[in-house]
Amino acid sequence: MKETALINFNNSWYSPKASKLKQISWYIVNCLFFKNSLNPINFIKVFLLRSFGATIGIGVVIKPNVNIKYPWLLEIGEYSWIGESVWIDNLIHIKIGKNVCVSQGALLLTGNHDYKKSTFDLQVGKIILEDGVWIGARAVVCPGLICHTHSILTAGSIATKDLEPYKIYQGNPATIVRERTIV
Repeated sequence: MKETALINFNNSWYSPKASKLKQISWYIVNCLFFKNSLNPINFIKVFLLRSFGATIGIGVVIKPNVNIKYPWLLEIGEYSWIGESVWIDNLIHIKIGKNVCVSQGALLLTGNHDYKKSTFDLQVGKIILEDGVWIGARAVVCPGLICHTHSILTAGSIATKDLEPYKIYQGNPATIVRERTIV
């Protein structure tokens, strides 16, 4: 089975793997220090994320207005960059590799609903952004996907399937438009 396959939950079964106190504390910290454009101080954000259980590498940059659902389900590798107004909706683990750029307004969405069931059950799937990936401005990565090494999802595009390494994807749904050559 694929590492990022979707997992179905009856709506009452989902748990973010943290106490209510931790969840409420994070909600307040997220509002004050992350979603707030008046706090551009990066080292405070990195410290707070680590304090709430995130794994954050050295040299990570987190810009203002970033919304992170649950930091204890987040891993960001060295020298990665999270742009303004990015939404990391991590109901389940998200792994962001080294030297990754998640551009302004991008959405990393780990949850969806099973519209075929009257109970509208929650479906979650891990997201993995391997080393050197670039997620363009206002692009969307859907649940259960791997963006393989050095792939690019261009601005405004929507990834509905895994991205192959060293390929550039565009559109909705995103398709390969060219090879990525690094010199």
